[in-house]
Amino acid sequence: MPEHPRHRVVLVRHAETEWSASGRHTGRTDVPLTSEGERRAAALSGRLPLDHPVVVLTSPLQRAVATARLAGLADVADVEADDDLLEWDYGEEEGLTTAEIREKRPGWDVWTGEIRGGETLAEVGDRADRVIARCRALDGDAVLVGHGHLLRILGARWLGLPPDHGRGLLFDAAHWSVLGWERENAALVSWNAGP
Repeated sequence: MPEHPRHRVVLVRHAETEWSASGRHTGRTDVPLTSEGERRAAALSGRLPLDHPVVVLTSPLQRAVATARLAGLADVADVEADDDLLEWDYGEEEGLTTAEIREKRPGWDVWTGEIRGGETLAEVGDRADRVIARCRALDGDAVLVGHGHLLRILGARWLGLPPDHGRGLLFDAAHWSVLGWERENAALVSWNAGP
């Protein structure tokens, strides 16, 4: 049996935006960090569990790029935007809170409800799978800076679970998680850690 991979993947959720603070579904709308978000992103510098990352991949949206910059990640590896790390495209639900959506669609849930005009959960899972394949092909660690739902789905897919299992992996703004291995088995090394 071949030796298991030893590399890890550090996931970093972008810091606070006005929309994330208010619970609005923030998919492709390119909102900036709040001043508190900037402070919390800067607080990540020197605190992330980094060994020797060979690449830092970010969502191309400014809240992820700014978090990576403020956390000092450009000092440890080349930073590259990857469209597969974009947040879930919420379509007509973009900018709305779950409570607002439930006023017209009682019982609606992002994990089980229809996303009108946006991506399906399976499509987001496919993007997460592409990112995982890219990371597993690397000769070293990776850092991924992205968004709450996408990173939760990516955590589930890392373990070989269906995308909807991400519902049980809460991930706060300006927090990190580490994906790795227990022998030959993909594992969550840590989840939702913060400064």
